[in-house]
Amino acid sequence: MPGNYDFQLVLLSLAVAIMTSYAALDLASRVSGSGWRPWLWLAGGAAVMGAGIWSMHFIGMLAFSLPIPLGYDLGLTLLSLLIAIVVSGFALAVVRSQVLTAGLLSTGAALLGIGISAMHYTGMAALQMSPPIRYDPVLFVVSVLIAIAASFAALWLAFELRRRDSMLAVLARLGSAGVMGLAITGMHYTGMAAAEFIPGSICLAADAGGVNSDLLAAQIGVAIFGMLSVTVVLSALDGHRAARVEKMAATLLSANEQLQLTALHDPLTGLPNRVLLSDRLMQAQFQADRSGQGFAVMFIDLDHFKAVNDSYGHRVGDDLLRGIAQALGSCIRREDTVSRTGGDEFVAVLNGIKSRADAEAAAGKILAALAQPFQVGPHALKASCSIGISLYPADGVDAPTLMANADAAMYRAKKAGRSGYRLAADTGPVGL
Repeated sequence: MPGNYDFQLVLLSLAVAIMTSYAALDLASRVSGSGWRPWLWLAGGAAVMGAGIWSMHFIGMLAFSLPIPLGYDLGLTLLSLLIAIVVSGFALAVVRSQVLTAGLLSTGAALLGIGISAMHYTGMAALQMSPPIRYDPVLFVVSVLIAIAASFAALWLAFELRRRDSMLAVLARLGSAGVMGLAITGMHYTGMAAAEFIPGSICLAADAGGVNSDLLAAQIGVAIFGMLSVTVVLSALDGHRAARVEKMAATLLSANEQLQLTALHDPLTGLPNRVLLSDRLMQAQFQADRSGQGFAVMFIDLDHFKAVNDSYGHRVGDDLLRGIAQALGSCIRREDTVSRTGGDEFVAVLNGIKSRADAEAAAGKILAALAQPFQVGPHALKASCSIGISLYPADGVDAPTLMANADAAMYRAKKAGRSGYRLAADTGPVGL
């Protein structure tokens, strides 16, 4: 028995297939992660995606007409819808997994493709033709294979695109939706081509008062377009909200990092301040106790720095302090700390100091670095410093004692003529 197609309904089925494919790809990006929101998107996504695929196939069936009245058995029609929703939920659950292995992808595509085919042929059975519809075995198998191939592509694309929210990802979803929509439509019309209606057949569903095909077409068309449109809009709004939340979180993280930087570092030189220095001293003591090695605390005070401020102004003095901070930083190792404690005073904490000779070598390096001229604007300024050194545990077993002994040793270095260093245990002048 020959049949005809309504070209407008064919185009409508293709449009629904593309919209459903886009919605499915977009929904897949919402079902990843943890918490209750992904599961809510999975449940809603399964309903929308299943209804979309189902409506595409039914609109395609409604586009087909025979020279006899047609209707659809309500029970089988609803069963085909349920099959579509279940397999859609399975598809979204598959792409929710953290890793999509080849085995999981292949198994998922096979089950999803068979499920879509079952939905299609259950919908065909809703016609309740007498004699029953016969199917060309070759085209029947081809339609199932097309469904599996389309499912494979859909699952892979949904997994790959689920974590991307950029405009490029949106364009990729649009292109992918077009390909998937054509594949789904191709499966349907291949299945329709496999159907053979025997001349003289009658539709028992139409005679038994089944759902009228024209009414069903109008209802499905309006309902599914509304459902998919609302879903895409809600998904876009959710994506926009998620992007705003992510941006706010990044801003808060940046502000927190800036706050920590301000609270723990000197605003002029960027070196650790007294607060962070106290923490570094505690860490140095812990490491020294664990390794059996000592560490040194150095009080570094610039010589005649007030004269620089008086002669050139505080701006030049600030620039000189920045240059000195960089020079001190170049003299220490990554595991050491140099801190500005205020004015022209600096404190260095040197880890892994095994002997007095190690501390003296480090002090000599600092004195030599600060003895070099500093170019500050048009001025070539010379700086020198006096250094007091205390060693852990010989000169103290806690931070306050070590700091006090290093401070006292620094004043003895100044009294001894400046531009030199003294150890806390020293009684005579030591310097360059």
